[in-house]
Amino acid sequence: MKKILGAILMLAALLSAVPSFAREEGPRVLMVLTSHSELGDSGEKTGFWMAELTHPYFALRKAGIPVEIVSISGGKAPVDPRSLKEDDEDNQRFLRDPQTRGLIEDTRPLSDVDPANYAAVIFVGGHGTMWDFPDHADVNRVAAGIYQANGVVAAVCHGPAALVGVTLGDGTKLIAGRRVTGFTNSEERAVGLEDVVPFMLEDALGKAGARFQGAPDWESNVVVDGRLITGQNPASARALGKAVAEAVKGQ
Repeated sequence: MKKILGAILMLAALLSAVPSFAREEGPRVLMVLTSHSELGDSGEKTGFWMAELTHPYFALRKAGIPVEIVSISGGKAPVDPRSLKEDDEDNQRFLRDPQTRGLIEDTRPLSDVDPANYAAVIFVGGHGTMWDFPDHADVNRVAAGIYQANGVVAAVCHGPAALVGVTLGDGTKLIAGRRVTGFTNSEERAVGLEDVVPFMLEDALGKAGARFQGAPDWESNVVVDGRLITGQNPASARALGKAVAEAVKGQ
């Protein structure tokens, strides 16, 4: 009897150590964070934008969809300190709970990800993405793998920097001829970082063949082109999460 009880307790301990998303049934969504923390040569810190993680995260969880968070290099993902200054309920909720806060403090590296395990991927924004998302081998592998398996590829704000170089198995560019949005040239100039970022995202998406569709600065704008979903700015993050949830549920 003692042996049986001991085995039960051991199994319970093992299960408690497994992340909740891994124990849930149904299609999973992967959220990818930047690992880049330096804002060019400005001497300031950057990283991912908190609301662009938390708003889609909670929209997906509300829809009953399991979510896994990874970063480019793994470990603790850098949060842009400017994004923590916002009085945001979802940010506070995420950081207050040790379980959700732990999801960004010890992430798996993107190189460990098998795209076959996910119905969708969301590339979370933040200025850090402008340095380590474009033309990254694992970004390309995961985005193309999910898309070619009839999954959803999404990105918000500066997150579409991930999409600039994604090439599918037939040699075509994922975003060529497709409708997309992202942080606009006007918004970049409004925050005074047009001379700090390595390129202007709106321009780069256009040069990659995308049909860029921007809205007025800071307005929510989500563009859905089949299984490609993009959001313009932080104000678009929640709507993007809902759009991804609808697309995944509709698969």
